[in-house]
Amino acid sequence: MINQQICIRKCLESIVPNNAKCPYNMQAVEYNKNMEKMDRIEKLKAFLESSPKDNFLRHALALEYIKLEELSLARSLFESILTDSPDYVGSYYHLAKLLEKLSENEAAIIWYEKGMEVAKAAKDNHAYNELLAAYEDLVY
Repeated sequence: MINQQICIRKCLESIVPNNAKCPYNMQAVEYNKNMEKMDRIEKLKAFLESSPKDNFLRHALALEYIKLEELSLARSLFESILTDSPDYVGSYYHLAKLLEKLSENEAAIIWYEKGMEVAKAAKDNHAYNELLAAYEDLVY
């Protein structure tokens, strides 16, 4: 699994050449950034066709959607991940942060609490502490 994740990361990093021409006359740097985000999404979707329940890929796609302000798509993916795999600790933090961004603080609190329970059960102290810090920032 780790080799697959490294391979996917390397693939996503090398998508858009620096000399890409923009059909809309945007500045090259801005165009490259926007095209890179879209290309990452397309690549992730292509990977997901062969592994539709791969949590790493779904999580990565949700993060890309957040960058494009496609918050409902990101939320749906995070919720799907956590429904299918409640032990996928990393998605709790990002879903709760997304809910904070949407001013759904009560829902965010619930997801932080669920995430802390799962992280504690998994003895993942790093994730637990990140979730706890975010939770405390929101609640207090």
